[in-house]
Amino acid sequence: MTSADCSIEPTLLSRYFFTDTVYTCWEDILNNTKGSLFMVAAMAAFSIEDMLIKSAAETTSIGLILALFGLGGMLIFILLTWRKGETVLHPAALSRPILLRALCEVIGRFCFALAITLTPLSSASAILQATPLIAMIGAALLFGEQVGHKRWLAVLVGFVGVLMIIRPGLDGFEATSLFAVIATLGFAGRDLATRAASPVLSNMQLGVYGFFVLIPTGLAIMMYQNEPLQFSTTAATQILGAIVFGVMAYNALTIAMRAGDVSVVSPFRYTRLLFALAL
Repeated sequence: MTSADCSIEPTLLSRYFFTDTVYTCWEDILNNTKGSLFMVAAMAAFSIEDMLIKSAAETTSIGLILALFGLGGMLIFILLTWRKGETVLHPAALSRPILLRALCEVIGRFCFALAITLTPLSSASAILQATPLIAMIGAALLFGEQVGHKRWLAVLVGFVGVLMIIRPGLDGFEATSLFAVIATLGFAGRDLATRAASPVLSNMQLGVYGFFVLIPTGLAIMMYQNEPLQFSTTAATQILGAIVFGVMAYNALTIAMRAGDVSVVSPFRYTRLLFALAL
């Protein structure tokens, strides 16, 4: 793209979709459009993954599910990394953003797995919709992104909807819903750390590291629970399906967070609730 292309004023349609940010470069619009579309695709795949994990958890330990889920996803991303001719272990893997990303991944995955196991899937997914608000606050504070009042209003309306669902202070509040709240903080931290990750790391390499941390997490849970292993053919099929959709979702999410502005892309997380309700 030439510098001349960046001087073209955006159309009224593009301004409508991207609200109050004035873009002076078409590359910004294309990147945000790409990020938004990949975010919607990620939310659709995540919803199917959640449904499969919830079903498998009815007969199988959540620790075993996380360990197998992490192992399967890691192996797929390793193969994809090798296919691109990249090394699996890059020195940048030990950088601060990646280590923080791993910690947030563990917190988010573990707590959300508990949430969808102990509470209705639609309820847990609804609480997770507070992620865009947290991510936008983080993007404004950490990355200096300009967030207009229309975007703030959009995510605040979504956050009010979350509060109506968890009903804090009322008799209908379920303590197990707190797992979804903690997961929301973990996933928001992971997304922000993904944005801060070094560009020398590919999406495939980030996928390897993200799924790897789930293996020791799952094994630690299994050791703590110290329960007999129960593993059926049906559960194996469900976990395998969760791995496939999980890899698709994770890759799409990584592309989305690295392509567009966080304040533009994150609100499209709300589509996850629509998919969850449909399932």
